[in-house]
Amino acid sequence: MGTKFSTRVWVSVVGIASIFFGSKGYADTVISVADFGLKPDTRENAVAYVQKAIEACRGKEPVTLVFPEGRYDFWPQYAHEKNYYETNTYDVFPKRLAMLFEGLHNITVDGNGSQFVMHDRIQPITVENCDGVTLKNFSIDWDIPLTAQARVTKVGSDFFEIEINVLESPYIIEDGKLVFVGEGWKSALGSMIEFESDTHFVVPGTGDLVLGRNWRDYTAVSPRYGIVRLSRKGGFERYPAEGNWLVLRHSTRDHAGIFICGSHDVRLSDVQVYHTAGLGILAQYSSDIAFKKVSVEPNAAKGRILSGHDDGFHLMGCKGKITVDSCRWAGLMDDPINIHGTCVRVVKVLSSDKVVCRFMHDMSKGMEWGFPGDKVGMIENNTMRTVATANIRSFKAIDEYEFELELTSDLPEEIGVGAALENLTWTPDVDIRNSFFGSCRARGLLVSTPGKVVIENNVFESSGSAILIAGDANYWYESGAVKDVLIKGNDFRYPCMSSMYQFCEAIISIEPEIPQPDTKYPFHSNIRIENNTFNPFDYPILYAKSVDGISFTGNVIQRNTTYKPFHKRKAAVTLVKCRRAKIKDNKIIGDVLGAPGGKLSIVKE
Repeated sequence: MGTKFSTRVWVSVVGIASIFFGSKGYADTVISVADFGLKPDTRENAVAYVQKAIEACRGKEPVTLVFPEGRYDFWPQYAHEKNYYETNTYDVFPKRLAMLFEGLHNITVDGNGSQFVMHDRIQPITVENCDGVTLKNFSIDWDIPLTAQARVTKVGSDFFEIEINVLESPYIIEDGKLVFVGEGWKSALGSMIEFESDTHFVVPGTGDLVLGRNWRDYTAVSPRYGIVRLSRKGGFERYPAEGNWLVLRHSTRDHAGIFICGSHDVRLSDVQVYHTAGLGILAQYSSDIAFKKVSVEPNAAKGRILSGHDDGFHLMGCKGKITVDSCRWAGLMDDPINIHGTCVRVVKVLSSDKVVCRFMHDMSKGMEWGFPGDKVGMIENNTMRTVATANIRSFKAIDEYEFELELTSDLPEEIGVGAALENLTWTPDVDIRNSFFGSCRARGLLVSTPGKVVIENNVFESSGSAILIAGDANYWYESGAVKDVLIKGNDFRYPCMSSMYQFCEAIISIEPEIPQPDTKYPFHSNIRIENNTFNPFDYPILYAKSVDGISFTGNVIQRNTTYKPFHKRKAAVTLVKCRRAKIKDNKIIGDVLGAPGGKLSIVKE
């Protein structure tokens, strides 16, 4: 590579480390990227230097890898390249890895407030088969983001004009379409989300239909560079408002910002993920993960209202304890948090205890779904009831979609081709507190796990449902019937449920996809919603399907009139095939829709 590296490593006791770095409580071994010739704020490609520093950490654990404060730039040149099947991410191979931490133990990465700036399509941080990892005190961003934004400057009868920061999002007009170009890539406009100019909330009632339907036959022209006019013969069904912001989505979700796989005891603190082209922080088949003061928000210093291309935190097939404390999300193009497992479908029965299973969603394939000894639930997918459980004797991949599974006991007669299996071992307890769910494209918090779940003292300003508890074996195949959920002391503000997305039936939507729900076989159970504050502008507050033991008690509900009601549901509470529901002792303030006489209206279906 034509670059010389020093192989000298700083090794010191904590007291000596304090001389160099201040009293930060470092481990006995401290390694600095500066010791390998990497200096901040030079705009030099940091990849090769950091690789050397990471390798120097191996065998010296516990160890702290230090970045002196400043800006560090990462390009794909010299990056590790590996193929990872990352859930809810498209399989664009190879993944190019700016920083790969593999097979390390008891390592702390301290950025000291540094900015890690990415270029081109690259996965910033990957943690694979590690335990005892702490990532802290840094931010992740792109100079040229993989999503764009624009200000609406003019609206006509059959056109509108937008202004784009061309230093941040250069573009071309190609065959009459708006196409963004970056460092080694180009991609055409595919969708857009409209945000209010002052609040930066998703404009109510818009969701994914900023221009209505059938808008993609638009024509783009650029009167001068930085100004783009979009028009359509016959006009658009809807127009954005002058002064508002549009997030212009044009890239694919081909990597995560931070990817954690096969790892245990991973802690993130004081980390800002300003942008990624896919999921912000993704963990799969990992255990005991903690987030403290981690944010996935727009970089206000750059005037951005966009942040990540998709979910903020996405945890699939994890176990142990997931802790989220004092975190923040805004400007995302999907959900701030999504925690779930993955169901697979039985496509062939080989014997009484051996089946072939298939990953049914194209963004879940290729994973090692189970391990010997794991407990498996067998689901009859019409009613979604778990008929029986067994343990895995062996797992053998056939190809990226299918695998052979041998169990320790015979299949019950209800489980055959078409039934679903879920891995019950890789399911976590979840604790989410003191966090801010800002306005993002879709919902707020999605959680599907049979572990103990506590959602407490959070603020929600989601444009769709604030909390979604789903689960299915028929569409997304995201598994995890909940058994113990406490939703307490949260503030659900008026932007909640201001636009429609999938599974948005109320501010709190409990909506598993069950083709034939049956009261005898409830899917979810033991959900308590208590002592929260709601400020609805519309009717639906709670929608619950197929729950045994749902309570909504001690909540304060006060009407908000900022937005106009629009939802098709005209009851505050809707219960579908539920058992043991308790709706009482709630305080109604003002003219709350769906609360005649100060009592919440309840519809049972």
